[in-house]
Amino acid sequence: MFRPTKILVPTDFSEYSDKALQQAFDIARQNNAMVYVLHVIHEEMHRCWVDYCLSDEQMEQFKTQMRAGAQEDLQKQVAKFPEAKGLEIALDVKGGIPAEAILKEEHEKGIDLIVIGSLGRTGLAKYFLGSVTLNVLKGAKCPVLLTK
Repeated sequence: MFRPTKILVPTDFSEYSDKALQQAFDIARQNNAMVYVLHVIHEEMHRCWVDYCLSDEQMEQFKTQMRAGAQEDLQKQVAKFPEAKGLEIALDVKGGIPAEAILKEEHEKGIDLIVIGSLGRTGLAKYFLGSVTLNVLKGAKCPVLLTK
């Protein structure tokens, strides 16, 4: 029987991510597993808007603020789930291309289950998988549980 010990839950703070977290917490509780909650900030940020450009220092400050805000949002998201209490949970914010960062985290942490929402924040259509989800499904070496 499959008994995961390290579960990765990528989140974009959407309702789909909340459902994935709920599933991951249930599975973690049943298997005494560690849960890694990951948010990826897309690195592709534009330095200039219309006729205003940010300096290198301003860009670094902006990125630092984004990471701090995302870390705070992760804590708030997990706090919504009383069943998370007593579980071993690690929260992390990374920068990069979301699907690539998720797959890298899978490899680095030795993840044996990824629980991910079938759609992300954009939720384009109820009939299509999100592009991040699809790329994670294609590239993951471990089982992937899709939630909807």
